[in-house]
Amino acid sequence: MPSPTETPEFVYKIVSRAAFDAAKASGSFPRMPIDEADGYLHLSTAGQLGETLRLYFAGQHDIVVFAVRCTDMGAGLRWEASRGGDLFPHHYGDLAPSAIGRHVALDIPADGQLGLPDWIQ
Repeated sequence: MPSPTETPEFVYKIVSRAAFDAAKASGSFPRMPIDEADGYLHLSTAGQLGETLRLYFAGQHDIVVFAVRCTDMGAGLRWEASRGGDLFPHHYGDLAPSAIGRHVALDIPADGQLGLPDWIQ
């Protein structure tokens, strides 16, 4: 499988607050319906995150973005061509809730443009 020339320390997952809270309560890793339908977790690098939020989450409220350390994903992490041929991180298999790093709840403006916290790098 192709991979970026340098794997980042973190990649990022976007979920609804409801999905985040439900996963936390059940002791599982948060997923969205598209993850279940496609059979893997959709993730973004820091550089891809803003465009993903703009394209798929514009106008939505109480969205949670959280970091996942790449080394915690092991062999389940794959880099696959997606939007515009860019390599996106996808994770196949289960992840423990302990893989969830720092997180932030965001309201995404209708135009999808927003500033992200400095810790997203």
